[in-house]
Amino acid sequence: MKSTSPARGYALALFSRVAAAILGGYALTAASVIFLGALIPLPKSQAVLAASLASFAVYTAALVWAFVAERLRTLWLSLLLPAAVLAGLGLLLGGAGV
Repeated sequence: MKSTSPARGYALALFSRVAAAILGGYALTAASVIFLGALIPLPKSQAVLAASLASFAVYTAALVWAFVAERLRTLWLSLLLPAAVLAGLGLLLGGAGV
């Protein structure tokens, strides 16, 4: 059985970080827009616009965090768990399906 070379392991770790930055950052950003859009006390269209503007800061922070986190598991969990919680709370607060 072959073991992976250090260069290949590094490449896979880098690929995982890039994927976390793009996919996990997008998930967290979309969830934050859902949550903030439901939370901001403005008319719905203005609340969504304000949340969308704030999402640029969220995505930038997620991109930076993807390359600062020491462990890949911590990175993925710190992006996806808050995304799930924020999306759930946003849908509950916003009255999804109403």
